Amino acid sequence: MQAARVTKFIDPVPIYTMWLRQMKRFLRVKARLASSILMPFLFLAFLGLPLSLMPAREIPGMPEGVSFLDFLAPGIVGMTLLFAATISGASVIWDKEFGFLKEVLVAPVNQFSIILGRSLGGMTTAIIQALLIVAIAVAMGVRISSVSGFFLSIVFMILTCATFTGFGLILATKLGDTEGFMSIMNLIIMPIFFLSGVFFPLAAMPAGVRYIMYVNPLTYGVDGLRGTLVGAATFPLWLDFVVLLVLSITLAGLGAYFFSKMEAD
Repeated sequence: MQAARVTKFIDPVPIYTMWLRQMKRFLRVKARLASSILMPFLFLAFLGLPLSLMPAREIPGMPEGVSFLDFLAPGIVGMTLLFAATISGASVIWDKEFGFLKEVLVAPVNQFSIILGRSLGGMTTAIIQALLIVAIAVAMGVRISSVSGFFLSIVFMILTCATFTGFGLILATKLGDTEGFMSIMNLIIMPIFFLSGVFFPLAAMPAGVRYIMYVNPLTYGVDGLRGTLVGAATFPLWLDFVVLLVLSITLAGLGAYFFSKMEAD
């Protein structure tokens, strides 16, 4: 009886269908894939490589034995996850504007399965882009600390994706059009990006700015990636993991709830 209830609550067919639709949409738009790789590459090439020529001691708070390129690369991976995961929420608005969302919501399938499939599709595309950036960073000379660290970094990628996919979904369900979503997203996402320790260590920031960074979810995603990929975390990895786990469950749950209350018209 319990197995039947779980199957009814989580239907694998709509989950796979929505996941596959998100994947096809991502692979079909070649310009989106190219742009998602080009911007991180430019950060690494024109910011990471030149500053790596400076002695690490001249950059306040820089961990010993870590070049600036090694320090920057996990942050750029986190940036990729932030933008890719959040923008996946915009697909809800696009589907609403083109009438697809109305057809999905009136279909005789569980809405939780629908949103789970959409979220997994957005997370998959974001992680693919992040792994491509990791490969580019390694080709540029970034030293991965260990094989186990690399696989552990994927766990932090998943948690970071889940956090900001849920956040993007909340924004999308509360805003009625694509223009509003994009303007509000940029207004919120850019401070999250710059106040996450992507470019400089937390120790180099003024005390007031550090307090803001401590409540920024991306701070813990970037720090977890930095600790697993290059062994230069500021916080204990267990703290990064716990914070991201709680935030991902909370935001993904809220996103699913607001989606279930969303009007298709």
